[in-house]
Amino acid sequence: MSLVTALMVTLGVVVAAPAAQAAVPGQAGPTAGPCQYTPTPDDPPARPVSLPPDPRHTPDRGIITVTLFTNLGLIPLALDRAQAPCTVQSFLHLTRHGFYNRTICHRLTTYPTLKVLQCGDPTGTGEGGPGYSYKDELPTNLPPAPTDPTGVRRIYGRGLLAMANAGPDTNGSQFFLVFADSVLRPNYTVFGAVRPLGLNTLDRIAAGGVAPTPDDPAPVDGAPARRTEILLAI
Repeated sequence: MSLVTALMVTLGVVVAAPAAQAAVPGQAGPTAGPCQYTPTPDDPPARPVSLPPDPRHTPDRGIITVTLFTNLGLIPLALDRAQAPCTVQSFLHLTRHGFYNRTICHRLTTYPTLKVLQCGDPTGTGEGGPGYSYKDELPTNLPPAPTDPTGVRRIYGRGLLAMANAGPDTNGSQFFLVFADSVLRPNYTVFGAVRPLGLNTLDRIAAGGVAPTPDDPAPVDGAPARRTEILLAI
């Protein structure tokens, strides 16, 4: 299959999903549906985008494929509507509106207990978002971390796809891809997984490590040494 054909097939899968209720441009309050996407006037969108559709019944069945075409390879994602319906709906909305196109993955962490690539901010600073926030849909089935005697922390396993946040119910556009088992409090919404081809791409990015700085020649948290750009998300 040619690249153009692959693009068309993937685009058809994503765009064909039902859109239901449209967002109201310039809406001041939360959307009326169960997801309650809420504008954040103090944190305006890094790129112009409306609030996601929020129908009375959020689609909560099926796996939707979204592919990140990066400069270092493909990263196909399997979004699980049953696991986090509001999160999947928001992610698809941002994807369809080109919010993630031509953006960099701004953060790579290689700590012994945290190994993730973080993306989704068009500003590339880690501070940008879509101009709205929405509630957590936290995982309840992650295995406990055997190294945590308190039993609080959980294992976010290799290949999980989860939302980054700045505290409870502050989800926006930033997300992270787990390239090796990581230990975290279960405070981050899991909404899908990276398919095997994408894991190969993640491994290449992770192998490059974190870009050194004058103050830290061997960092474990920072920009990827191999600049990673999402050219197109469909």
